Amino acid sequence: MAIESTEPTTALITNDIVVFGLIAATLALVFWLASGPTPFWRKFFAWVPALLLCYFIPAFYNTSGLIDGEGSGLYYLASRVLLPAALVLLTLSIDLKGILKLGPRLLFVYVMATVGIVLGAIVSFQVMEWVMPSAVAGDTWKGMAALAGSWIGGGANMVAMREVYEVDATLFGQFAVVDVAIASMVLATWLFLANRAAQIDAASGADTSAIDEMRTRISAYQAANARIPTLTDLMVIVGVGFGLVGLAHAIAGPLAAWFGANVAAAPQFSLDSSFVWVVLLATAAGLGLSFTGVRRLEDAGASKIGTVCLYFLIACIGMQMDFTKLFDRLELILIGVIWMLVHLGVLWFAAKLVKAPLFYMAVGSQGNVGAAASAPVVAAAFHPSLAPVGVLLGTVGYATGTVVAYATGQILRVMAGT
Repeated sequence: MAIESTEPTTALITNDIVVFGLIAATLALVFWLASGPTPFWRKFFAWVPALLLCYFIPAFYNTSGLIDGEGSGLYYLASRVLLPAALVLLTLSIDLKGILKLGPRLLFVYVMATVGIVLGAIVSFQVMEWVMPSAVAGDTWKGMAALAGSWIGGGANMVAMREVYEVDATLFGQFAVVDVAIASMVLATWLFLANRAAQIDAASGADTSAIDEMRTRISAYQAANARIPTLTDLMVIVGVGFGLVGLAHAIAGPLAAWFGANVAAAPQFSLDSSFVWVVLLATAAGLGLSFTGVRRLEDAGASKIGTVCLYFLIACIGMQMDFTKLFDRLELILIGVIWMLVHLGVLWFAAKLVKAPLFYMAVGSQGNVGAAASAPVVAAAFHPSLAPVGVLLGTVGYATGTVVAYATGQILRVMAGT
């Protein structure tokens, strides 16, 4: 049965089943075109990320009056069911042993890249408060917390922060523009430098011996583990993902109630919110499964199912946005620029300290800013066999992004005086 809004609406489509079909068809069309069926679409999506269209097209539906995004029940379903499922399926594939084998220098650079993101949020907020206080007034800190989720983890973490801090849909959309604009420039920069890695490493005196050993080991692992998913694989993936979502909801309600009744500071840190606990429990469950044989579900495409859930959620968020207000605050781009410059500065210092090669800098940065979506692209630009290194570091962000971005949000909340 359709989920009908109790509020009066002038939207052309009010039946949520029809809206669901429209969103599903839209996502399918976007990804089919992004696969490059013609030279025109290959060129188009080289400049316009599919992620942005998955957000903007539903926003256009809402702004034009075709649908009523705020009156629809789809977003609630997506945020409470699909988001935690995505977190479970995206984190269960993390190979911590494999990550440790990448070597201390790469891990150090990656961790410092994350530190650069956190520090960048603090510095950019403070600088803008000095030079343009209006840019960080009001709830801007909430949007920055969501952006921190994306730049430390990925889209799922950004959406999780959006829910935890109750970021307005339009503000979230404005920061999504900042995310895509800045992250795309950083991605382009790393891809440009990848072709000049040998010269740059030679000039800096970086040690590249570990990269060759890494290529051999990763190629062997891929050949031994990849498989075509069976129906059983897919049913188990769905069962694990949504089963843990149900368990997280069952535990989160009583846990939030207990914190609300017994911990005085619980409201300040949102620990009395059941949804915060759903997000944390789903992430912890996925991370816990990564230490078991369940992690092998990734060989059958667990993260792809999780990504499907994530993109549908992103489209549902777009449904709530007023497109006409999207570019009202272009000064947010300046926040993003300062933020990213701090990140890159910390990253450069860390790499210089341990004489890390350019590859470590690029994949460490993109493992944060681009996560598992584009970190493999950057890694493969150095050598195709290195793409899984980007996947490994990108998936780490799914596990750490929610917690670190939440902590960053709390720092920003204090700086904003709320």
